[in-house]
Amino acid sequence: MKRALICGISGQDGAYLAQHLLAAGYAVFGTSRDAQTTGFHNLQTLGIRGRVTVLSMSPMDFRSVLQTLARTQPDEVYNLTGQSSVGLSFEQPVETFESISVGTLNLLEAIRFAAPKIRFYNAGSGEVFGDTGGVPADENTRLLPKSPYAVAKATAQWTVASYREAYKLHACTGTSFNHESPLRPVRFVTRKIVSAACAIKRGGKDRLKLGNIEIVRDWGWAPEYVDAMHRMLQQPSASDFVIATGASHSLKEFIALVFKEVGLDWREHVEIDSALLRPSDHLIARANPASAAEKLGWRAQIQMPDVARMMVQAELERPSRE
Repeated sequence: MKRALICGISGQDGAYLAQHLLAAGYAVFGTSRDAQTTGFHNLQTLGIRGRVTVLSMSPMDFRSVLQTLARTQPDEVYNLTGQSSVGLSFEQPVETFESISVGTLNLLEAIRFAAPKIRFYNAGSGEVFGDTGGVPADENTRLLPKSPYAVAKATAQWTVASYREAYKLHACTGTSFNHESPLRPVRFVTRKIVSAACAIKRGGKDRLKLGNIEIVRDWGWAPEYVDAMHRMLQQPSASDFVIATGASHSLKEFIALVFKEVGLDWREHVEIDSALLRPSDHLIARANPASAAEKLGWRAQIQMPDVARMMVQAELERPSRE
């Protein structure tokens, strides 16, 4: 039985990855900064909390990382830790940079020092490409990060590549573009939109404030993306991959689809709030996931319209607001 350690198991991707690995026959261990107080709501929602062993680990503490590797003896480590909100990174740039870049470095160095045969996956982000002029980004596109979050993710990606080349670790980064699900916290714009539309439909608040709704992104379905993560660590040699649907849509399109799903006209309920505009951002993000299709045999099956529909259905089925 293979053993997997998911660092940051309490988040959206961590929970779906745990579910995926359990189905594949793995013994799954997961970490959060304080496993005694974390509720692991997403694991509970998926019905797998009792099948996962959780531990406390601080990625910022090298000794804590070493101890966790020694206790779990994993074959594979998935690094999903760190501050995960682009918007919040402008308010907390230091915490964002340290939690992502230093956390990744500590994991890599601990693996190099204690267990170099471990296969290591790093959660990257399509945000690292910044403005490509509308040209779909692939594994050879240069990185031009425009937010503190993207800078941190780019640093982590370069660190992984350095350890792969210098120390011959089986370490790779999955440069995932936006991927959503009902497990997203409400602070993320897709879930914020879905939650507000359903609340308006139920007769609650009647206005939704948003920032720039003209941005264009590649939105996929999170449960599919964890399959790509797993496939990357099964390759004979490690390399980075862009993980995306290959189709981009504007946020305005997403809003319209969500409100249509609940029988409302979004234009009657959405207003633009300049206070929600980011200090810097790129307008269009496009991805070319051809390499993942060719080498991993992975293709996204669920496109943005279905993502919007399924998120609305899940929101309407919630017994109460989180």
